[in-house]
Amino acid sequence: MTRPDVVVSHTEALERARSMLIADRAGEAEALGQWVAASTQDPAERGHALVLCATALLNMGRPEQCREAVQAGLATVRGLREPYLLGHLNALAALTHRHDALENAVIHLVHSARAMRQANPTDPITPWGWHDLAMAYSYLGFHGHAVSAIEQARTLAVAVGMPEERFAAPGIRVRNATSLDHHGDTDGCVRVLRAVAADLARHERSGHLELVRPSGLAAYGYAVARLAALGHRLDVDACAAFRRGGGNRRARDLRALGEVCLAIRDGQPDEALDRLEKVEVSPDTLGPAEVPRLRALAHLRAGDFRAAYEADREVARAVAAGADRLRDTFVEGVAARLEHGELRRTAARYAGDALTDPLTGLPNRRHLERYVDEMIDRGEQAVVGVCDLDGFKLVNTVHGHLAGDLVLQRVSGIIARVMRRGDFVARYGGDEFVVVLPSTTLSDAADVAHRIVAAVRTEDWHGLVPGTPIAVSIGWADVAGPQMELGRALVQAFEAADRAMLRAKTRVRAS
Repeated sequence: MTRPDVVVSHTEALERARSMLIADRAGEAEALGQWVAASTQDPAERGHALVLCATALLNMGRPEQCREAVQAGLATVRGLREPYLLGHLNALAALTHRHDALENAVIHLVHSARAMRQANPTDPITPWGWHDLAMAYSYLGFHGHAVSAIEQARTLAVAVGMPEERFAAPGIRVRNATSLDHHGDTDGCVRVLRAVAADLARHERSGHLELVRPSGLAAYGYAVARLAALGHRLDVDACAAFRRGGGNRRARDLRALGEVCLAIRDGQPDEALDRLEKVEVSPDTLGPAEVPRLRALAHLRAGDFRAAYEADREVARAVAAGADRLRDTFVEGVAARLEHGELRRTAARYAGDALTDPLTGLPNRRHLERYVDEMIDRGEQAVVGVCDLDGFKLVNTVHGHLAGDLVLQRVSGIIARVMRRGDFVARYGGDEFVVVLPSTTLSDAADVAHRIVAAVRTEDWHGLVPGTPIAVSIGWADVAGPQMELGRALVQAFEAADRAMLRAKTRVRAS
């Protein structure tokens, strides 16, 4: 953890670290981000710092440490309403999982896109989240999504007064172009590369080339060199772009492969092949099929068509391996979802057992408490009723507990039958039932109570428990108040409903 030479605010330190990343000074950016993450007490600031740390670590080729920073960031912002941070961190998480857990990477992409669509479009940092989401799409091979995301980043950047050159991201379009070539669409590849090269020429004419990120300059140079290897020469100096293209791993790879392309252009296929034998480039840079594709172009330049054919067969195998990986991921993902569905259904059965009264089939007290908790979360008002059976103890004394169970089952059916849609009824315990009427007044509750009392009174109890008629007493209480007070008000409502129920019993016995 490196403290800045001059004490600055955390906000200023984050701005400095972001500027360092733009200038390809990833090591300095990571150190400054670590200082902010360790010294701030603000979880949002810490989340922003960890985004910068993770980005820097990824640029330095340290994916494991990047993954740790991403996980720490996600844990930090969990519970915060910060869609930008969630979107950016999920994009970085997708990049860290692209080799070992493709399905997880795709899940992170989906979460990232959803969050970024909710991010503040007028915030100057929002384009950077879209930029890294575009990079994640690109490196995972979803080139159409990548192009759309980087265009969104460019549009948002221009709207807030940022230079569009900073979000040109030619590397994304170059990867799209080479992917088209690997799949046999060389004409499509040429069209995309020509558009990238035209942007380079435009930036040179406008004098805005210095606004392009160094790694972007290397990608511009490779677009020109790759076109030349395919036989399309342009009046643009690829070597000049390479010289200004920064020193990170991606820029070095593009320079090395670009020199191979220029050797092919210059009619030096043997030198191109020799360079390909010696070069060590990451398959992430332009895909695992780019090196054999350049080998095929070198053999074609040398007139060795058999060797060119064999090299192109290697390209086809690399492309097929990528497609197989996607298919395997799809099949495994479907299987995992099916298994997860079975587990959820099993868990739901057990959860249902835990929340259901086994005798009556009604929700039990635990289910009632969960329902009330959800009602509290929504801040709803309700009327609560406590229903108690009159004469039930005599049923157990005269007819036995089995008859008593049958009475409880029948009463539960009667109450459930006369309730309105959206009302809730549960067996609270013994011969006590509780009904909850959301968004209801006490006068409306009186109508519900009349239907319950009448339905229980008119039931044919003589056939089930002769000589011991069953009746029900109901007490109601209004639950009202702001959300934070609803829980306490609910307790008071139960007590009031109990008192009302006892008064109703007294009136019945007096008559």
